[in-house]
Amino acid sequence: MSKRQKELARKEKNKEKDARREQRKKEKADRQPGEEGVDPDIAGIIPGPQPLPEGF
Repeated sequence: MSKRQKELARKEKNKEKDARREQRKKEKADRQPGEEGVDPDIAGIIPGPQPLPEGF
């Protein structure tokens, strides 16, 4: 790979990364706020013993 090709590949990769960042920013801004007082990391977790996976 020549230096020019590497440079073009790097620029293209940076463009893609910037586009992904903008997309995430947009999605984050459009996202509905979560329920008040509910931690999203533990929402839906049931305390106690967990069911066994299939095949056990």
